[in-house]
Amino acid sequence: MSTRIIANRDRCVGAGQCVLVDPDAFDQDDSDGLVVLIHSEPHSDDEVARAREAVNVCPGRALSLAE
Repeated sequence: MSTRIIANRDRCVGAGQCVLVDPDAFDQDDSDGLVVLIHSEPHSDDEVARAREAVNVCPGRALSLAE
């Protein structure tokens, strides 16, 4: 079973918490500060754990995981 990160840029508030938690999977757009997915499919248990943490700390609730 694979996990996929979903980012809703309409809900993103540009806080950057996802980037702090998982800079390998997330970045921020230079023009508006909104979330940019670098990797949408974490593979290792560690990558999934970091993605899950990013979802949990997102203040705009812009991130979710599809499993």
